Amino acid sequence: MVMVKAPVTEDKHAFRFDCGAVWLNLLATKGRSFSADPVERLASPARLAEWLEHCELSPVRTPDEDDLTEVRRLRETLRALALATVGEQAPPGDAVADLAGFLATHDEPVRLTTDGRLRREPPTTTVHALARIARQAVDQLTGADRLALRICPEHDCRGVFTDPPGRRRWCPSPSCASRGRVRALRARRAAAEGPEGS
Repeated sequence: MVMVKAPVTEDKHAFRFDCGAVWLNLLATKGRSFSADPVERLASPARLAEWLEHCELSPVRTPDEDDLTEVRRLRETLRALALATVGEQAPPGDAVADLAGFLATHDEPVRLTTDGRLRREPPTTTVHALARIARQAVDQLTGADRLALRICPEHDCRGVFTDPPGRRRWCPSPSCASRGRVRALRARRAAAEGPEGS
């Protein structure tokens, strides 16, 4: 008898840093984005500061509520563009305009330093950190690297992640893979048993 494993449980508020790029990890700061009960992992300016620090993008000025609003807005703009790109659909015009406008008004010169290794000076503000993330997203979404992007098939997740070999089916979240495998196993069993009464 084959045992069906229970879905994996995980801390739903823990940040994810395994999607393949900083901008993709930004998308993952909101979990189950397409469910009735999404998980907001950037719940406060302090959490935003923690996330930026992990990404080595801590700004000189501490994030505030306005920064949090701006981060969430950019995150959803990038999500819409990523889903359209991976789905080989025309990008939403409003998202393109929002991103272009954001980048046009938040230009930041690249200043390099050496402190044991090559570094870039810290961003002055959270918005400058976001501009760096947005440019990384644009580079990937408009270049050949876009071909390595995948979308998690779980309908409430649809997380975007990189998968250069093309072998992953689900996003790196253990719960998505677990739920998908359990559902697939049940479907195979139902198919093997056939219609009732046959």
